[in-house]
Amino acid sequence: MKVILQKNVQKLGKMGDVVEAKPGYYRNFLQPRGLAQVATDGAMKKRDEELEALKAKAEKLHQEAVVLGEKISALGSIKLLSKAGDAGRLYGKVTNKDIADELSKTLGFDIDKRGVKTLEEISALGTYKAYVKVTTEVTAEVNVEVAQAG
Repeated sequence: MKVILQKNVQKLGKMGDVVEAKPGYYRNFLQPRGLAQVATDGAMKKRDEELEALKAKAEKLHQEAVVLGEKISALGSIKLLSKAGDAGRLYGKVTNKDIADELSKTLGFDIDKRGVKTLEEISALGTYKAYVKVTTEVTAEVNVEVAQAG
């Protein structure tokens, strides 16, 4: 019997898949838990409409992420001021949160600190590269200039 999965089911398929299931398995396990429904013509049509809506929404979110990534890359560099000693060593380190906060302030968008990565620790004055992961598919690069405060 063909069923449409409403949620991911281990060893059977992902949400939205049309799979073959034995009638007893459907009747005793899948249906009572709301994991699947019978694949009738009406249910298939509704599934197709929902998939189209999800694809359109995902495409819109991807386009917004690309635009945000381009804005971050267009900045080129951001400047952070920090206290440092005579040798140029910082008294503290510049963290991903500091970079995310400066980007958020500059762009007017909320940037998550977990999406900001640097290749090395920023513990001295200078210029460093930071990578901002907007989504899993969109990453932007920005230079971080650390300068002496005061």
